[in-house]
Amino acid sequence: MRAVIQRVIEANVRINGEIKDAIGTGFMVLLGIEHDDTIDDIEWLSNKIVHMRIFSDSNGLMNLALNDVNGDILLISQFTLHSSTKKGNRPSFLQAAKPTIAIPLYEKMIVQLERDLGKKIGVGLFGADMKVALVNDGPVTILIDSKNKQ
Repeated sequence: MRAVIQRVIEANVRINGEIKDAIGTGFMVLLGIEHDDTIDDIEWLSNKIVHMRIFSDSNGLMNLALNDVNGDILLISQFTLHSSTKKGNRPSFLQAAKPTIAIPLYEKMIVQLERDLGKKIGVGLFGADMKVALVNDGPVTILIDSKNKQ
């Protein structure tokens, strides 16, 4: 399971021209799910995201987490995070989980993030054509892969 975390001032997701969800200060998280991901990946990754200390403290150091700044999360499914570009110029997405596997794991990630953060999060719609807008603060962008937790 891969996540791209962007520290944002604001972010929103539109589907069919309508804003589905929006947040202010917090994390816009793109989530890619592989066919062999499990609930362990969800629990580990959610904990990492919620406790990631990348907001500036009073000394300007990245030392604060989401709860310290009353931040929110906007979670967007993104199968292209598992693209392979080794051969040719057309990416392969064989590692990305099929919807029958990915949708239940995405829904469990929503529940886990809400549990760990202690409040509702913003979400996109799995498989939809989404337009995501954000103002990246910093810019700060972090990539986390649950396969690299050792």
